[in-house]
Amino acid sequence: MQTLTYVYADQTAVLGPLATYAEPHAYDLCAVHSERLSAPRGWEVLRLATDLHDRGPNHDDLLALADAVREAGRPLAAPRPAPADETGRETSRRGHLRVLTTD
Repeated sequence: MQTLTYVYADQTAVLGPLATYAEPHAYDLCAVHSERLSAPRGWEVLRLATDLHDRGPNHDDLLALADAVREAGRPLAAPRPAPADETGRETSRRGHLRVLTTD
């Protein structure tokens, strides 16, 4: 994968390594589309040298995946009891916020 970035002031399209953060006017492309890239008439395309061979997941990637699977398999925490001084009845919940009515 590579990232395509447009530099409108210079009329240049830059195709380089995969970006690590989101940026306006930047688009991630697969290997097939990065090879077939063309720019508008009058624009220049700069292709930065990158390693196009997919090396597959590394050790850190596999550990992160294992941690994510382990975390997803944990049981959900039991709901906390409401504080004793609270008045009202819970009618709905959105995330950590609760809507209470005072009947």
